[in-house]
Amino acid sequence: MRLSIVVPAYNEARRLPATLVEMVAYLGRNPRWLPAEILIVDDGSSDATAEVSGQVESKDGITIRCLAHPTNRGKGAAVRTGFSACSGDLLLLSDADLSTPMVELEALAVAVGDGVAIGSRAVDRRRIEARQPLYRDAMGRAFNLAVRLLALGGVRDTQCGFKLFAGGLGRELAAIQRLDGFAYDVELLCRARAWGCPIREVPVRWRHVEASRVRPLAHSAEMFRDLLRIGFWRVSGRLRHRPGSLP
Repeated sequence: MRLSIVVPAYNEARRLPATLVEMVAYLGRNPRWLPAEILIVDDGSSDATAEVSGQVESKDGITIRCLAHPTNRGKGAAVRTGFSACSGDLLLLSDADLSTPMVELEALAVAVGDGVAIGSRAVDRRRIEARQPLYRDAMGRAFNLAVRLLALGGVRDTQCGFKLFAGGLGRELAAIQRLDGFAYDVELLCRARAWGCPIREVPVRWRHVEASRVRPLAHSAEMFRDLLRIGFWRVSGRLRHRPGSLP
């Protein structure tokens, strides 16, 4: 089964090499995922993100490539670019810090089916190995509560950066995704649910990694604004529009 891994990256030259080395090593130990591709989407970085992504040694059956935005457009835009360019039967979306280890792919693969399996910190918090600062944890819980009330009831953690999509579904979602910012994953999940696709929440190991690209005040305001937009799309029926099935 062909696997595509999409890694949105903005100024990740320091963390990205170790992440790619771990991904290549995992895939090398688990040949059932081969052939596989790792696609880094450099979202207008001002550092050497694109350069270091080409310096990691690959293995047979594993392709590493980088697409670059000329300017910073937002994490959602990077995900859209990556999903649109991938060809895998399954699409794994992973943060550049790999805060959820690759081994958790196995649990998501069991659950994904023809929908989406999302890594979750909320289902079993005992699996959190290094917690984030209290203020960030409180902000995350508040946002997840707002998500459940306004857009996506029944999902306890939409923001964990480790999600597995059926390949055709992921490309179809990317073709119609509108949000460029950090609320992009709420939009993707809401569209998938509106189309009748299953969303399964899977407990995963997770550890907080410093040097986050999230600016709490500015990005929180943006995310809540986008969440209101998603809520409006949901009640107006706009999320149900499905342009057609992609392979």
